[in-house]
Amino acid sequence: MPHNHHDTGYKELFSHPEFVQQLMEGFAPAEIARMMDFTTLKNHSGNYITPLFEEKFEDVVWSVEVTWQGLKQRVFLYLLMEFQSATDHRMPIRLLHYLACFYDHLIKTGVTTAAKGLPPVLPIVLYNGSANWTARQDIYELITPEPPAFLQLYQPRLRYYLIDESRYTDAELEAKGTPLSGLFGIENARPSQQGLQRAVNRIVAIIKADPNKARIDALITRWLKRHLQRLGARIDLNELNSLVEDNDMLAENLENWREQLLREGREEGREEGREKGRVENSRDTARNLIALTEMDNAMIAKVTGLSVEEVSRLRGDMQH
Repeated sequence: MPHNHHDTGYKELFSHPEFVQQLMEGFAPAEIARMMDFTTLKNHSGNYITPLFEEKFEDVVWSVEVTWQGLKQRVFLYLLMEFQSATDHRMPIRLLHYLACFYDHLIKTGVTTAAKGLPPVLPIVLYNGSANWTARQDIYELITPEPPAFLQLYQPRLRYYLIDESRYTDAELEAKGTPLSGLFGIENARPSQQGLQRAVNRIVAIIKADPNKARIDALITRWLKRHLQRLGARIDLNELNSLVEDNDMLAENLENWREQLLREGREEGREEGREKGRVENSRDTARNLIALTEMDNAMIAKVTGLSVEEVSRLRGDMQH
């Protein structure tokens, strides 16, 4: 299954150390984050595309010093942003390959040698699909049936840490109070409901309290414009230059979009007698979005109210 790449804007965000820190402190295991000295973060990003997976994806690589049992050492954080409509069960294989290529890159560029040894890596998968991630998280778990004890020592092992945005509730994200948690709240909000505007209002309040307000506002505004484009929002985004300054204008546009979705029969709670027409309208809209945009199945499902499975079936029918 080919990987559907879209410019999510996350790669730009994670080129800034504060967002990497917010990810680790807010969503990684607390015992790991506590060991990290975030003042030592260093960016090593690059696309390590190899013949095994000829695809474009979003990845960033950082390193950070950790203190463990009184010793300091540098750990690489390999962050892969997986923004597909459905779980990719090949992920353990892909990550094993990517990290092998990354280690090879470190040796070829003289960062280390095989004789000196390889640095530790924490692989992280950030996923924003509407359905929960169900792929195994260790390549060893793909080996079936489980080999006998005398063979287990010789099997590959690599576990990645999963951050599945959809598993966090609004209350959990709001409690974190960071720009990144605010973005996750926007991702999880249905665009056809007022929840999207509430999520935007929360992140505006977070930005206003940030000491780097102007820079964070510019970063998040660019991210939000990409996000709304992926949703197919019928909003003039050219006038949106500052989420803080232009929030009233954005709120009015979001409300107009919501009312338009209501009129088109895509909002839940329509009368039972019009349900069949609502579903057909949603399918027609989905077909148009499949044909005319690069939105993936999860995003189309959010816009239309259809299930991801239904959108996937429509896409398959159109390709035949």
